[in-house]
Amino acid sequence: MANTDFVSVRVFSLNCWGIRHISKHCPQRYALIGHMLCKEGHDVVLLQEVWSEKDFLSLKKTLASSHPHSHYFKSGVIGSGLAIFSKHRIHDTFLYRYSLNGYPYMAHHGDWFGGKAVGMAVLNIGSLTANVYLTHLHAEYCRERDSYLPHRVVQAWELQQFIRHTSAAADVVILGGDLNMHPQDVGNRLLRTYTGLQDSYLETAKFDGCEDGFTLIADNPFISKKELGPFEKGIRIDYILFKGSSKVGIHCDFMSTTKGSVPDSPFPYSDHEALTAEFRLEALTPTQTRSDSQSKNQDSGAGGVAELVNIVTEARTEVKVGLHCAERMRYTAARTAVMGLALLLLELAIAAVPWLALGAEQPFPRTSFYLLAALCFTILLTTSLLYIFYTMELKSLQGAEDQMRLAVGSLQEKLRGFPLAQPHDPQRRPQEGQGPSALKPEE
Repeated sequence: MANTDFVSVRVFSLNCWGIRHISKHCPQRYALIGHMLCKEGHDVVLLQEVWSEKDFLSLKKTLASSHPHSHYFKSGVIGSGLAIFSKHRIHDTFLYRYSLNGYPYMAHHGDWFGGKAVGMAVLNIGSLTANVYLTHLHAEYCRERDSYLPHRVVQAWELQQFIRHTSAAADVVILGGDLNMHPQDVGNRLLRTYTGLQDSYLETAKFDGCEDGFTLIADNPFISKKELGPFEKGIRIDYILFKGSSKVGIHCDFMSTTKGSVPDSPFPYSDHEALTAEFRLEALTPTQTRSDSQSKNQDSGAGGVAELVNIVTEARTEVKVGLHCAERMRYTAARTAVMGLALLLLELAIAAVPWLALGAEQPFPRTSFYLLAALCFTILLTTSLLYIFYTMELKSLQGAEDQMRLAVGSLQEKLRGFPLAQPHDPQRRPQEGQGPSALKPEE
């Protein structure tokens, strides 16, 4: 790609709210989505909550001519709900399932059964390699008492790790999906600061859409004001994030969102608004590469590292809150299991009385005896399973907290300018009046 050349890429993202027999007008909305995608001709389409593989296959058939390449990421009991359609050939895919994803007994929320994950697809856009990531994090059902916040923070932590460790060879990185986080939530700041991903809404040269880029709005007929809580106008929880590389610069020239209604249709595409971002990819000259590298070094100086330390520390605090809660729930499950076991042993002792004392009658009716024994066994089994689940949750939270602790230590060492962060250079001496800490640590 010559220095004056550029490649334009249009990316589309939508949470389809595709729960069969529960989501309103699901078949009709999928038909509208398929027709719109055929007409708009986006380069890459990122869909969430496509819970039924039949719906994915239907969309695949509809988009066969406009988006010949596609992949459906399977996970959990009902699937991850993640699907990608592309004009460009998909060379490789990978799915990473988050270690924490809610609770199985919260069946009315259903996140645990979905097996929330991040899917990666490697595309070739011209001569460039693009890593496209698609994800859907755990929902926030109550902002004031968000019991899922530690799980969502861990998901954001694992997401940034996955992106950092898999995107080193990519020329372009694009992440789209429903993050279920407000722009200033700790998980969102952690993801963007650690990976260097930029927000299309904040970086776009031109925007057309809902006020403040909201993707859940009060004007959508599928949204109730109760869902928005104190945010009467709407909230922004769906994103398209991006970054380039040392070889390729990426710019967001235009971004748009739908605005609830759909022309000539009595209902919108989904309860979420769709996002479209138009990117311009340009090859960087060696001079631009050096300039960009210097800019990154400045951005990652003491101020940037200090900010990242604060963000990781804040995230670690939320994880510790989740740890205490998991420990308390595991203790409660263990105590209840012991009570169930004690009752069951008492039942067995009572059952043994007629055998030990010949001619003795059963202390109480046999039917009641069996029902009580069944109840004791059910309590013992259920609480034992919960104890195992909370132990697994505890291990995952402890693992994430340990990783964050190591990360904070490494960042603080870099901030202090220790030798690991600032290699010794005999020709480079601090200026008069400045100590060694005045030198800017390297990336």
